[in-house]
Amino acid sequence: MEKNKPPHQSVGYTTVEQILNSPDPDIAGSYYAMQRAGQAAIDLAIQTNTAIVTTVDGKIVRIPAAELIKQRQLKA
Repeated sequence: MEKNKPPHQSVGYTTVEQILNSPDPDIAGSYYAMQRAGQAAIDLAIQTNTAIVTTVDGKIVRIPAAELIKQRQLKA
């Protein structure tokens, strides 16, 4: 293997459907684990009155706790 070259090359984006239908149960379960981790990050940001940094439509955005609370209330 060449130095500084990743062992596998990316072939594009993996879809949620591909992850959920993976024959590997660890990969199939990883989608829900990531969902729980994201929710835990939002919960912690609200509890500590801090923002989260994420991507929305491919752009990096900072979402303050007040906005997270508003979004949560709209979904309830």
